[in-house]
Amino acid sequence: MTVVLGSNPARPGPTAVTPAVTPAVTPAAAVTRRPSEGSVHSWDVSTGVDGPGTRFVTFLAGCPLSCLYCHNPDTWRMRGGRRTSADDVIAEAARYRAFIAASGGGATLSGGEPLLQPVFAGELLHRMKHELGLHTALDTSGYLGGRATDALLRDTDLVLLDLKSWDRETYRRVTGRPLRPTLDFARRLADLGKEVHVRFVLVPGLTDARENVEGVAAFAGSLGNVARVDVLPFHTLGAGKWEALGMDYALRGTPPPSAAQVAAARAVFEGYGLRAV
Repeated sequence: MTVVLGSNPARPGPTAVTPAVTPAVTPAAAVTRRPSEGSVHSWDVSTGVDGPGTRFVTFLAGCPLSCLYCHNPDTWRMRGGRRTSADDVIAEAARYRAFIAASGGGATLSGGEPLLQPVFAGELLHRMKHELGLHTALDTSGYLGGRATDALLRDTDLVLLDLKSWDRETYRRVTGRPLRPTLDFARRLADLGKEVHVRFVLVPGLTDARENVEGVAAFAGSLGNVARVDVLPFHTLGAGKWEALGMDYALRGTPPPSAAQVAAARAVFEGYGLRAV
């Protein structure tokens, strides 16, 4: 259920009472001396795919990667989003707070790439955690991990980290960018003891080579802070968006992996002591 800004979605579950929010000196406010704003593509209330429990997911606009299998290419450009204040996002999330808390869920920043807007992302994470009392998650490729301040990471309970490939050439083919920044960020998270869920998209003929899966698994297994690995089967559900945007979908004709291929990849991760789902 993706909610386009300005819509008025029905409230799920029990009616949540919007709390009175007292303005606080957040990391972003301390830097900017004014309310933080950012480019927001949309928000959503989802279950099972953006962290534990039911989540209020804010999709920030803009991404430095151009992944071949991206199912949200409409989030790549910051100018494709809507200028939105942190106050507005927090007020919207507050509507669902009671429902989300009852599910053991929380709030997730996704995109696009949230760390393309680190001040705004830091503001949202801080206020979701301290004003609304929600578990917080950051969904990121890690490519811009150097922009994540220590304060931002303190306000992040869980990082959903995309490790798209271990083979450097494959990674650049998939994303258009180098792998090294993501590995550096992963090691930093390990040093901080920050809980991580690794996400790996299994694409036949692209990322499914045994040595590639082994490389991702060995690295993730060496970190010590990876609580689970999501092996995500490639799909073409976003192909229509590419066409609507006049973009060439390079993976057209690529089949999804079979159940046996997905099971084999999960077994590789489990062989390195990781919980794979």
